[in-house]
Amino acid sequence: MKKFITLLLVICMIGAFAGCSPKETKKDDSGDQNVTSNGDEKIYIPVISKGFQHQFWQAVKLGAEKAAKDYNVEITFEGPESEAMVDKQIEMLETALSKNPSAICLAALDSQAVIPLLERAQENNIPVIGFDSGVDSEIPVATAATNNLAAAALAADKMAELIGEEGKIALVVHDQTSRTGIDRRDGFKNRIEEAYPNIKIVDIQYGEGDQLKSTDIAKSILLAHPDIKGMFGANEGSAIGVLNAVKELGKQGEVTVVGYDSGKQQQEAIRSGEQAGAVTQDPIGIGYKAVEAAVKATKGEEVDKDIDTGFHYYDKSNVDSEDIQALLYE
Repeated sequence: MKKFITLLLVICMIGAFAGCSPKETKKDDSGDQNVTSNGDEKIYIPVISKGFQHQFWQAVKLGAEKAAKDYNVEITFEGPESEAMVDKQIEMLETALSKNPSAICLAALDSQAVIPLLERAQENNIPVIGFDSGVDSEIPVATAATNNLAAAALAADKMAELIGEEGKIALVVHDQTSRTGIDRRDGFKNRIEEAYPNIKIVDIQYGEGDQLKSTDIAKSILLAHPDIKGMFGANEGSAIGVLNAVKELGKQGEVTVVGYDSGKQQQEAIRSGEQAGAVTQDPIGIGYKAVEAAVKATKGEEVDKDIDTGFHYYDKSNVDSEDIQALLYE
């Protein structure tokens, strides 16, 4: 009898210890360790940008990583090698969806091409947050971005002032498929056409945000229209391409250059007088607010549909001011 009672006690003790074992982490069907044994999900948010080739995206990445740390969530940040690689970005989005994330942050290269995948995300209750570049769809629960129409209109006003509100100008834009490309082109173009009848836009070309391609395009425009007074570069790569073309053709002092974004090369060109000025966004703020909105959306909290991250115009007079320095990046 004593042996029997002792055996029962041993069995009960083993059962008690088994019941107190630590919580195990189980893998979901995709192989990712984001589901715990009690059903809780670890917040995982893939952040898919337009690319990695510009300092702008590295600054966005810094902001996204800061938000991930502040909110104690896991993120990944990736983008194609070139902003012309729409298919590559779509592959990245497909891969991200296959991992059943808590939410997705996306800066779409082609605002139409991604819609079928966003519909899949919606069907699987995965909140989508747009950043930098919006999507022509109501699926994203929020978009953290600069008001590119207004920012480009400001750039147009500055250009008009600098060239005396008359003369020929041209635009080099990164693309005509993303929301940023469309809005920056139209914001600048519409403002010139509405407010400055003596300024003529003689050409608009697209360089895919690539410095070399944008340089070649800008040179061809300048050779075709040697009396151009100003050129607008609608993103970092476009602006650097314009600067290169003006320098290579010896037109410094003849062509006024206004840019967009605020990497090191544009800053140096503005300080030296080669570039008149540029519109700066808040790339760190864009990355931070995108991830922040994604976290809130996963928790069912209310987020603003349009999150305006702001913009400022800077030139030689204020490039080193405290307010502007906080928005620039190396």
